Amino acid sequence: MRDIRIVFMGTPHFAVGVLQKLVEEGKNIVGVITAPDKPAGRGRKLRPSAVKVYALSQALPILQPTNLKDTAFLEALKGLNANLQIVVAFRMLPKVVWSLPEYGTFNLHASLLPNYRGAAPINWAIINGETKTGVTTFFIDDKIDTGEIILQDEVAISPNETAGTLHDTLMHLGSELVLKTVSLLEKGPVVTQVQKQGTHLKEAPKLHTENTRIDWKQAAAKIDTFIRGLSPYPGAWSLLRNGAEELVVKIHHATVVIASHQDEIGSITATKKEMKISVKNGYLYIEEMQLAGKRKMAIRDLLNGYSFDDAAKML
Repeated sequence: MRDIRIVFMGTPHFAVGVLQKLVEEGKNIVGVITAPDKPAGRGRKLRPSAVKVYALSQALPILQPTNLKDTAFLEALKGLNANLQIVVAFRMLPKVVWSLPEYGTFNLHASLLPNYRGAAPINWAIINGETKTGVTTFFIDDKIDTGEIILQDEVAISPNETAGTLHDTLMHLGSELVLKTVSLLEKGPVVTQVQKQGTHLKEAPKLHTENTRIDWKQAAAKIDTFIRGLSPYPGAWSLLRNGAEELVVKIHHATVVIASHQDEIGSITATKKEMKISVKNGYLYIEEMQLAGKRKMAIRDLLNGYSFDDAAKML
């Protein structure tokens, strides 16, 4: 059996579950690499990453480089004397970092590679209406998410799945897969599978303002998967015209009703209890919405304090 000494690299909550599993199973974590503290909140106070908070609770050595090629960081990394590096939701590593340990550097990715390479695989799997997804461990190389696959595990995507619920499912599934991968590496070299290449593969690009806006001309089911795939974060948004004002709103939860109608696409019908938006093959009944600068609210609560003009419309 190999004596595995691990450096773990990660930043958000998704990575915490994996690190916690390794610690609980008694794996030898010799160091943790995470993002520098960032200002957050109204006071702009520095806030540590979720991984740092957990690492501190376990008294694990922590490095927070701003530059992964910095000489001082590289010397500190070498000083940890790791022979395996595990990366979960961190950032792209330069070769000088990923090629350092004797047994390599592997990454956990929240999709069934080679599909959904990129920054937001959980979101895009739901947005695109997939019925299954999974997790993959693979050795890092000099491109993004293209290295040789070690292990994979898959899971069904339920009809009402959101990015939030799938995130939690894949975090637990991924924790188990990382543990299995470490156990394999403890026994010796592993058999890997080269990823397929091709233009037919589905991608998972970073989410931004342009690709998270709702297109009301889409079919109801397509809009529904789009909303669920962006809930709870970053949220599917739309421009709302209500009387003389136009404002940005986010829709976090809706129910689809298929029906024929002659209503204008995007038009809003609201009472004190419910709100629906007309789409080309039915209606989207809004369950949870967020006005610009406000917290998200159940639609009944929102309608108690906000009224819609007869000509109100989603743009």
